[in-house]
Amino acid sequence: MKYAIGPVLWYWPTESLDAFYQKAAESSAEIIYLGEAVCSKRRATSFNQWMEMGRTLAQHGKQVVLSTLALLQSPSEVKELRRYVENGEFLLEANDIGTVNMAAERQLPFVAGPTLNVYNAQTLQLLLKEGMTRWCMPVEMSRDWLIQLLQQCDAAGVRDKFEVEVLGYGHLPLALSARCFTARSENRSKDDCQTCCINYPTGRRVLSQEGQQVFVLNGIQTMSGYCYNLGNDLAGMHNWIDIVRLSPQDESTLAEIDRFRANEAGEAPLMMARGSDSNGYWRRLAGMALEGGR
Repeated sequence: MKYAIGPVLWYWPTESLDAFYQKAAESSAEIIYLGEAVCSKRRATSFNQWMEMGRTLAQHGKQVVLSTLALLQSPSEVKELRRYVENGEFLLEANDIGTVNMAAERQLPFVAGPTLNVYNAQTLQLLLKEGMTRWCMPVEMSRDWLIQLLQQCDAAGVRDKFEVEVLGYGHLPLALSARCFTARSENRSKDDCQTCCINYPTGRRVLSQEGQQVFVLNGIQTMSGYCYNLGNDLAGMHNWIDIVRLSPQDESTLAEIDRFRANEAGEAPLMMARGSDSNGYWRRLAGMALEGGR
């Protein structure tokens, strides 16, 4: 089983990203995703800077994948996207069907990201024809659903034509909106947001009236309040999952990779806590549920 570090979904300054990826280069992760996947207004780190980070990581033996926006809203965003698609060096993660089309037109391979609506074998076969080489399943899909889908792919003779990746750690990206929730929380309009989300390196918490952290706001993205953690579900992934993705929360995420590796056979269980961790979607339970935790 391989491990991937997903794109940083928060808005971090370039200096923070540089520091994070310098440490990521020394981590045991085989795959590292780079790039802005949430909001086009987050321009502190340029395309050229992302490319330079990617080259440094590649020199350390990492497979680098450039992640792209999941919500495209203007011609300027499409123009910028074209630079990522035509980068000429790194594999692309498509998080929008328009990106899939752009890659297919150029006969370029791509990773189908978790924000694409892929829930059946027929859709996977269509993406394979377009050039997909890896599929990261939607975050709300359960293990049972995944196994059934992959069995259908096996019956169709295409299971061995793509890798399967699962997001196994981090606050789950649940939804995107044309509105910016972080700006609104500061009584700002989206047009005058001043990219205030950079002041919240792990998002803004949303609590219920009972004090339960139900969501985390990350600009135009709504994320799960609890940290999704499949570290104790790895033993059931063998024969089905090729890659486990960890979404960066902070630098401590890099240490989680080694904890995951140590528990692949269930011999070094991870400590999890109710009220902060969850694995519900994977186990066909409510998303905020934690089965097997304390």
